[in-house]
Amino acid sequence: MAGFTQTIKTVVLLGALTGLLMLIGGLVGGNLGMTIALGVSLVMNLGAWWFSDKLVVKMTRAKEVTPAQEPRLHRMVDELSRSAGIPKPKVYVVPDPTPNAFATGRGPGHSAVAVTNGLMDLLSDREVRGVLAHEIAHIQNRDVLVSSVAASIAGAVMWLANMAQWAMIFGFGRSDDDDGPNPIVLLVMAILAPIAATLIQMAISRSREYKADARGAAIASDPGALADALARLDSGVRRNPERNSGAATVHYIVNAFSGRSMLRLFSTHPPIEDRIARLREMARGGRTRVI
Repeated sequence: MAGFTQTIKTVVLLGALTGLLMLIGGLVGGNLGMTIALGVSLVMNLGAWWFSDKLVVKMTRAKEVTPAQEPRLHRMVDELSRSAGIPKPKVYVVPDPTPNAFATGRGPGHSAVAVTNGLMDLLSDREVRGVLAHEIAHIQNRDVLVSSVAASIAGAVMWLANMAQWAMIFGFGRSDDDDGPNPIVLLVMAILAPIAATLIQMAISRSREYKADARGAAIASDPGALADALARLDSGVRRNPERNSGAATVHYIVNAFSGRSMLRLFSTHPPIEDRIARLREMARGGRTRVI
């Protein structure tokens, strides 16, 4: 139920992002301007999505490991992939003492999961299994694709907002022509549209994290394992923040800077306490609270 709710929320948010694009596109450049902005952003972000596994692996310096090198990781990924009904992803280890993990790839047939050395040293096998189930849920849910589409639309909005600012500087829309865009409206949209696009994009990201938590708990049949892992990972990441050069661009399972209060709106991850509380409720057989 929780996963379905988050799917609906993602669809609504993507619709809102698309509506924002159409609104500012109509103000700045009409259908042509909107189409050009969206096309440029789609090419850039879908290109990144298509090569996401190679790019992320290179940025994080992750090393692919064989079953002989990491038998317990491969055993868990084998089992969880079968449970999820997807092909087995490639398995990587990141040489980083910060305890964390991520999944990447353009779909279940072209995917990878990675864990850091720090995670393997910190967590028990049960907790590692819970984390891997969360990452496999991201692959099953095609979250890299969802994030790329959201980034493409948000990027187009920001590109159009930038064009609106240049239009104001050079006097576009300041004539007495009633058919031209209202300069006040154009200025307000140029300021507010990028903020709104960022807020919606971050909300989509948080929604996908909730969905991956719920789906991962179901794949592993052990919500408590992921809850325990998140608590320990949160503490570990705060003690030892990411040193890896790719940390800022990789969607790790735990973000040391996940927002609280108003900052939460600009965070890619929900507050760790909320995620743990939902998983504890699932472990007790309850229904998760919907946000």
